[in-house]
Parts: sequence; C-alpha cells; structure tokens
Amino acid sequence: MAKSYSRSLVIPNSGSVSASLRPDLDDATNYARAEKAQATRRAYRSDFEIFRAWCDARGALPLPASPESVAAFLASEAKRGVRPSTLSRRLAAILCAHKLAEHASPTASEAVKATLRGIKRTTRAATNRKAPATADKISAMAAATGDGARDVRNRALLLLGFAGAFRRSELVALDADDVQFCDGGLRISIRKSKTDQEGEGATIAIVPGSFAWPVKATREWLNTARIKTGPIFRPISKAGRVLNRRLSDRTVAEVVKAAARRVGLKAEDFSGHSLRSGFLTSAARRGASIFKMMDVSRHKSVDTLRSYVRDAELFFDHAGTGLL
Repeated sequence: MAKSYSRSLVIPNSGSVSASLRPDLDDATNYARAEKAQATRRAYRSDFEIFRAWCDARGALPLPASPESVAAFLASEAKRGVRPSTLSRRLAAILCAHKLAEHASPTASEAVKATLRGIKRTTRAATNRKAPATADKISAMAAATGDGARDVRNRALLLLGFAGAFRRSELVALDADDVQFCDGGLRISIRKSKTDQEGEGATIAIVPGSFAWPVKATREWLNTARIKTGPIFRPISKAGRVLNRRLSDRTVAEVVKAAARRVGLKAEDFSGHSLRSGFLTSAARRGASIFKMMDVSRHKSVDTLRSYVRDAELFFDHAGTGLL
C-alpha cells in the first residue's frame, strides 16, 4: 500500500544511516515539514487523500502515479464541478507528495498539463471571490456584538483583522508580545506570513480609529481575558472560560460569517479573507496610495493590489460618462 501524504513528509532515513546522524536527520525532517505553511500542508494532505481515494476505487497506484491516472482524475473532478483553481492546487499536492517520496512527478507530463488547460478553456469558470467586508460593513458587524467575553473577543478580532489587513493565519498567530500600545495607536510585529516564509518579519501600525476603535477593542479583549503572554485570540468554552490555546484560523471565517448574518448579510458571501480584502477595497475607495496600502497589507507585488483598486474605482471617472 502506498504511503499516505502525511507520512511522505519526511526525508528518507534508510537503515544504512549511522546512529550519529539520526538526530540531525530528524531535525532535517522537521525543517522539511516546515517548508510549507501549516494551512498549505493541511490543504495538500486533504487534496492528496482525495486523489488517493479516487485511485483506490479504480485500482490505480497513487504514489507513484501515472500521468494517465492524473489526467483521468482531473477529468473526473471537473465533471463533479470542481473548479480549475482547486484542480491546480490538487496537482500541486500530487507534485509535492511525489517530490517528498523521491518519485518522478506525473504532473510534468504534457498530457496532464493539456488536460488542465482544456478544463479551464471549457469551463471558463468565473472566480468565486468572497465579498469584501468593507469599513461600513465591519463597523455594523462590530456594533452588533454584545458584552460577553465571546462578543468582546469577536469584536476585537473583526476590527483588528480589518485594520491590519490580516490574513486569518496571521491574525490567530499573534501573541501578546507582538502588540505594543503607543501614542499613535498600535505597533504590531508579524513574525511570519504567507509571503514571508523565511520569517524575516514585519511591523505594521494600527491607527486608533474615529468611530469603530480597533485599538480600544483590542485592549478591551486583552483586559477581559487577562492575557499577558501567549496567543491573543483564544477559544472560549461553553461555560465562558477563556482557554489557554490558540484560536484556529477556521474560526476566523466562522466569526466573520456569523457577524455578517447578524446584520442581515448573506453569510456564504463572506470568509476570513473578507477582512483583508475589505480593508484594501475601502482604502482604495478613499483614494489611499497603493504603496501605503502595501505598507499595511505587506503585498510583494503592486499587480496583486491592482484588482482591489480597479474594483473600487470601477465607476469612478468612467470613460462612458456623459456619452448617452
């Protein structure tokens, strides 16, 4: 039976390796696992298990897999309505699993590449982008929270997540030591992010705000939960006790969806990314400099931000104004 994807996340350790090398080899394995972000590893594991189950049902070998099997898998998934972007990620998972197991990857085959290109051309699926939680929506969501510990936490999560244009993984990774209150608002150190896999880190500023007050909401949560060290955002038990562990990034999406539903919006239109996209869309609408936006969002490419600016200015100074 083929090794599972999670088991393949190791550096091969043959019996011929001397005992003196094994401790360092174990460390090398841990570093190899850390090459990808935890969320990416989780997605890849899920994708490869889907591929493995598909192969098992058809008597095909998932590792090493043949190009024919991978191409047929893509076609089968496309028939089920799986989007091309998801199929691309599943191909990346299959590639990663083969590389880690030191097998030649079937994803390099022109037959596989042509199949994916054909799927994209045939389906022409529109990008299913979630709605941005713009400043007006976030303010309404925050105002609709109550006074309980969970409400105080969720209010801080929504406002800080928006004000810092945080990815959900970055938001839940924040520790109390990463936050410094100062006269201008908040200085937040981000130790590692999706686009900073080397862990060089970055520092961003959070302004106090004029009506929603993200800095005040963050201080209120820290005081309510009596958090001095460790994770800022934590789970809360049914009994209302703040637990001593980190909130999952999936909970961020659940909080955003619940907050949207509470103010009469469609929960399915929003996700954890809505906080980040909401900040960028709102800043673009106010005419903020794209470079100042990058200071907060930490995007490496201006091109990535252009879509937010383009969407925000879609009707501004339109070329068709006054023509009809």
